[in-house]
Amino acid sequence: MGDLFSNLGLGFSVAFSVQNILSAFIGCLVGTLIGVLPGVGPIATIAMLLPITFSLDPTGALIMLAGIYYGAQYGGSTTAILVNIPGEATSVVTALDGHQMARQGRAGVALGVAAIGSFFAGTVATLVIAALGKPLTGLALLFGPTEYFSLMVMGLVFAVVLARGSILKAVAMIVLGVLLSTVGLDLETGEERMTFGLAFLSDGIDFAVLAMGIFGIAEIMRNLDHTEHRDVVRQAIGSLLPTRDDFRQAYKPAIRGTLIGAMLGILPGNGAVLGPFASYTLEKKIAKDPRRFGRGAIEGVAGPESANNAGAQTSFIPLLTLGIPPNAVMALMVGAMTIHGIIPGPQVMTKNPDLFWGMIASMWIGNLMLLIINLPLVGVWVRLLKVPYRLLFPAILMFCCIGIYSINSLPTDVMFIALFGFVGYILIKFGFEPAPMLLGFVLGKLMEENLRRALILSRGSLETFIERPVSAGLLAVAAILLVIALLPSIRKGRDEVFTE
Repeated sequence: MGDLFSNLGLGFSVAFSVQNILSAFIGCLVGTLIGVLPGVGPIATIAMLLPITFSLDPTGALIMLAGIYYGAQYGGSTTAILVNIPGEATSVVTALDGHQMARQGRAGVALGVAAIGSFFAGTVATLVIAALGKPLTGLALLFGPTEYFSLMVMGLVFAVVLARGSILKAVAMIVLGVLLSTVGLDLETGEERMTFGLAFLSDGIDFAVLAMGIFGIAEIMRNLDHTEHRDVVRQAIGSLLPTRDDFRQAYKPAIRGTLIGAMLGILPGNGAVLGPFASYTLEKKIAKDPRRFGRGAIEGVAGPESANNAGAQTSFIPLLTLGIPPNAVMALMVGAMTIHGIIPGPQVMTKNPDLFWGMIASMWIGNLMLLIINLPLVGVWVRLLKVPYRLLFPAILMFCCIGIYSINSLPTDVMFIALFGFVGYILIKFGFEPAPMLLGFVLGKLMEENLRRALILSRGSLETFIERPVSAGLLAVAAILLVIALLPSIRKGRDEVFTE
């Protein structure tokens, strides 16, 4: 226990430096802003801002990117409550009761409960990360290349199981991501692979180029494709502080939501998305009068919002301790760490303790900032919601092009983001979810490296993956998950959850 507090003390001493506090503030402010603006998600924003982080030190860069991620979760709830447009996929559930509360003139209470619930969940999640960090890292140090390969296979299977819609489409996207990661020079022999004789492809496809094209440019095209209708609440927002009665109704759902979100966030393959859905379903099941849900029940805001924020933060656990990104945003984090010369995984805690504990401490500071940023600035966010998208997209497009050109000063990179943007738009149109592809791309290189190492150590024997107990266990879990996901009843249930 003393160890935990001394580590957190180290973290706070790092996080309280002027540069890191400024990084956290910028991240939280930008995150809230893009969470509020429907159509610009954290994935696209982090992809766009990757070039800016090159000038920062690794700790400051990651603190800022993390702030954008959980700031977007906060901002997404503001849009869901006031406009009935979820700024984030995870805010879909908040819109059900939050917007109804707003229409009844209780928008302030809904926003207040969402912010306080999120702050509580963020505080608990920070302690969970700090407590689990050391034991998980100790466990991860027992892993060899064989276990790492199997763990990544399990991560990709989780991504398939939790992706929206067709399982076949999710598998296809992961395979495409893994294939794209093999473009360039072979790790061992130096032979060119799939470069088609083009010199600029010999270094492989740049991670930032793929992410910005698939998420930034494709998202702009998708948003221009359909006209949006914003049902901005006309009523006064009212007091932001919940009454004693509101607090009494909301605190238990917030605690339950925090626990559900924290547990699901740790799962690889974007388990954090399930947190708000699971919390809402539970609250509805145990409520004395379930008919209140969907008509402005405060529990329907407190539970899912707490689950959302707890899941967003505990999803850092697999990234920081095992080096496995559980979702597309964390895949971008792996990209950012690699760009700064840090290899994600169990060594981060031992080789870069300042980065590890500084980032954990900054999460709590970031949550406190979000509470201060969000509640007093509600009026500003409401005005921003009235800005038409057609005025926003030229600025976003220009920012994408300048940002990507500034990385390597290559005109081909700008052409590539346009190409990937078009491909991403076509994929979205045909019902393919691009997030698993980014996960496949990031894990593809790591999988290939560990597969080759494992085969060298076992002298080419594939049986090593079954003979080593941890590896065999991970592959067995992956196989069971895939079989369960393919069962007709489960597939039907999945489709219903994601289409609701």
